[in-house]
Amino acid sequence: MKYILILLTIALAVYSCDSSKTAMQGKNDSGVAKGDTIRIANDSLEYEIIIIEPGFNAWLVTQPPRGFYGQTYLENKNRLFVQEYNYRVRNPFRFSPQLYPQEINYELNIDYGYEVNYLLFNYFRYFMQEYNQRFPGSRQ
Repeated sequence: MKYILILLTIALAVYSCDSSKTAMQGKNDSGVAKGDTIRIANDSLEYEIIIIEPGFNAWLVTQPPRGFYGQTYLENKNRLFVQEYNYRVRNPFRFSPQLYPQEINYELNIDYGYEVNYLLFNYFRYFMQEYNQRFPGSRQ
């Protein structure tokens, strides 16, 4: 059920943001370059993250490789970042609802695995850099 709800929410967000644009050459129907969608999944837990952000793939290859950070480090940073992100979602008059459209459900007692934590951590770093945002615990 969570899986379907997450997918519907993301699809609705993409559709509503891009409904007035026309498709451009080299892009898919949602207006996002074909290589700019990342699916992060842990099928055994039935959780996934879908990142639809132009430029994220190109930025990711310039970052420290997988294995550079330990999983505990990534989990601790993600907890801080998710907490701050969700705080900003719940305060739309103080923070832009366009940047913070919905909460991230990141539960502390679930082991999401290294790959999910690595990509989520790097997405937060990309998000802060790309949109000039500062989160507590970031090194910007």
